[in-house]
Amino acid sequence: MDPTSSIETAIGWAPPWAFSLVAIAASLIGVLSVYGLLVRFIERRLPSKGSRFWKPLLVRSRRPARLALVILALSWAIHVAPLPVGPSNIVQHGLLIAFIVLCGWVAMVALDVASALYMLRYRVDVEDNLLARKHLTQVRILKRAAAILVILVTAALALTTIPGARQIGVSLLAAGGAAGIIVGLALQPVLSNLMAGLQIALSQPIRIDDAIVVEGEWGVVEEIQSTFVVVRIWDKRRLIVPLKYFLERPFQNWTRTTADLIGVVLLYLDYATPLEPLRAKLKEIVEASPLWDREVMALQVTDARERTMEVRCLVGARNSGQAFDLRCEVREKLIAFLQTNYPQALPRDRIEVQPRANGTEAPLSWDSPDHQRVQ
Repeated sequence: MDPTSSIETAIGWAPPWAFSLVAIAASLIGVLSVYGLLVRFIERRLPSKGSRFWKPLLVRSRRPARLALVILALSWAIHVAPLPVGPSNIVQHGLLIAFIVLCGWVAMVALDVASALYMLRYRVDVEDNLLARKHLTQVRILKRAAAILVILVTAALALTTIPGARQIGVSLLAAGGAAGIIVGLALQPVLSNLMAGLQIALSQPIRIDDAIVVEGEWGVVEEIQSTFVVVRIWDKRRLIVPLKYFLERPFQNWTRTTADLIGVVLLYLDYATPLEPLRAKLKEIVEASPLWDREVMALQVTDARERTMEVRCLVGARNSGQAFDLRCEVREKLIAFLQTNYPQALPRDRIEVQPRANGTEAPLSWDSPDHQRVQ
């Protein structure tokens, strides 16, 4: 027996619109009451270990969950209410699409809660955060890829409920058909960058907060989006680089395996420079500096040119920023030390002279066989 006819027979005195309002109100009150009792029951019965995920999910998904229950209640009320068939079917179809969208909303909330819960194990605000940055990069990229997948599936399911757009929805789900091929060709750059993002999440050539040199610019990886990377340059500019760049072209990653770096200071000095006092001064400078990692320190002559010798100082630091500051400190203090104690060590141009018969001096050419170097 049809439930609508039996209810109308039982209360035949009531007009149809009044019965529809009563049915809708009763269904809303019923589902909201059941939802409140169900939430309290689940919160009390959840184990302490499992509640770390389910309790935040219940709290953050209350609005879409309530709306979904309201949609189910309205769908039942419209089904049993004495409404015309045409408008009733249209409303039912709209409620079905809304329910699918709400399911996608809950899936996005669950994805956000799961990623945040996973990252609670790692701290990025510590000095040695290499492992944390690795997982943060993977979580962000995979989360965005999963979010795009949820959006596509939700849109595809909603489109399959519409007769005129059902083929498009099926094409999105199956990734096939003429519409899927056309969309795939049109979005080829976007899709290639999305695939590059997945490869970067797995192979990890770059991570969040990595110090890199790209296109001749030194900077820090600030964001890794679905299709591009934001690099914060040292002077606060932002360099936007497509994800494919890091898979197809070479670049420098200063923090690929560890955050510590070796800083290099090059000095071009006269050959008369004494090296041992300079080496002792370097040791004094780095041992007094809090930027030194207490591991690498060396001073060597790495090149001999026609006028100067190249002195290379190596100093270690815990990260790229400290390495830069330590290099500047060592360079400034060594130059000051040479200016004060060994001014003759600084590079200079010499002019050789020879006495004339009248007692004056004339420049001595370099090709003269008897020229002498005047110190």
